[in-house]
Amino acid sequence: MAHGMDTRARTDGPVKPGAGFEQPFEMLEACHERVHRMLNLLHRLREHVALHGADEQARQAARDVMRYFDIAAPEHHRDEELHVFPALLAGGDARIHAVVARLRDDHLQMESRWKSARAVLAAIEQGERSRLSSTDEGQLDALADLYPGHIQAEEEIAYPAAKPLLAGAPLEAMTRDMMARRGVAGT
Repeated sequence: MAHGMDTRARTDGPVKPGAGFEQPFEMLEACHERVHRMLNLLHRLREHVALHGADEQARQAARDVMRYFDIAAPEHHRDEELHVFPALLAGGDARIHAVVARLRDDHLQMESRWKSARAVLAAIEQGERSRLSSTDEGQLDALADLYPGHIQAEEEIAYPAAKPLLAGAPLEAMTRDMMARRGVAGT
């Protein structure tokens, strides 16, 4: 490729094969892996723009990141808000309630910070921004910095606590809802 930027999102670890709607928690974790890949692509995009400006590779990478955070990330948050968090809040564990409150606040912050970060990416995608200012860099950092701790809290605390609460019929309902909202036909 010209200038050597591979716009395909890579991950530092293995991708979980076959995580599908019939295994919603595994699918949620696979989504986290995609978030890491998109953040890695965002990092490489920033390096590429510093060296090569808003060339076609930079514009394509910006489109890829925007598509993920415009479509998949909000659906992922909706899955958690509709199914995982209510199950956790139904219990009486104050520590879990505090984690859920933090995760919900993170979702609001992610949504807000995405608007600013998206504006930077849209300017790259449209060829209007061939250099990133310190303000642009700060907006991209503000978004990216939210994810590591958020994902860790979900995978190490929220999901393990929710899995036994969402076994059987509630898990099946979660699966059906996730599929329906994405227009996926059931098996």
